[in-house]
Amino acid sequence: MAKLNALKKGKKNKNVANKKAQQVENLKNDTPEQTPKSLAKKWKNKQRVLLISSRGVSYLARHILANLKTMMPHTRSDSKFARKHGLQELNEVAEIRNCNKIMYLEMHKKQDAFLWISAQPHGPSIKFSIENMHTMEELKLTGNCLKGSRPLLAFNDEFDSEPHWKLVKEMLIQVMGTPCHHPKSQPFVDHVLNFSILDNKIWVRNYQIGDELNSLAEVGPRFVLNPIKIFDGCFGGAVLYENPKYIAPVVN
Repeated sequence: MAKLNALKKGKKNKNVANKKAQQVENLKNDTPEQTPKSLAKKWKNKQRVLLISSRGVSYLARHILANLKTMMPHTRSDSKFARKHGLQELNEVAEIRNCNKIMYLEMHKKQDAFLWISAQPHGPSIKFSIENMHTMEELKLTGNCLKGSRPLLAFNDEFDSEPHWKLVKEMLIQVMGTPCHHPKSQPFVDHVLNFSILDNKIWVRNYQIGDELNSLAEVGPRFVLNPIKIFDGCFGGAVLYENPKYIAPVVN
């Protein structure tokens, strides 16, 4: 009996030793398990986006921001920003939060929504008017995607037609694209963010990639970005482009 117990104990110790040796080998090769240090080395695209809104935004804008935060695990949020302080102070907020891109949603009289996308601290920055906003919950669509998954960014050919569209495309790639090996992202791709230019506006749609080939199901949110101005600085500076077709809303 004592011999049998000794044999079992020896076999158990041998299995434990083999398991530890395998774990050490996996740590050396980074396969199949990825360690935090190895992921930090592979995480080279250090894009961090400050997602913030002004005071007095509507419930619809708040839900859109919540949807964007769910889709973009590389974002960081902060308390609502008061416009009276001046948009330049957003640079300080981004620096404190260790962010190099800013998405700022402001609203006038809870009716007209505007989205700023800016590179901190030297620009450029783009001001959009947001139209036709619909949240994930409002649409009740059949598609679904997991939180933190990385998206494929799809742009139509018109983005390469003019210089200002090329700049807008590059800014959208840097802001909306989740960096590879980001600690809060999932290691797979299961949805597509589609950007299409129609009537001089950018139509944004989010689709889940289905199991079948060429099968897409809309997930949401959906909205339209109407570019107003492009500045060479962060929330200011020389005007690089101004949309001649944009009509400002009437202020009552």
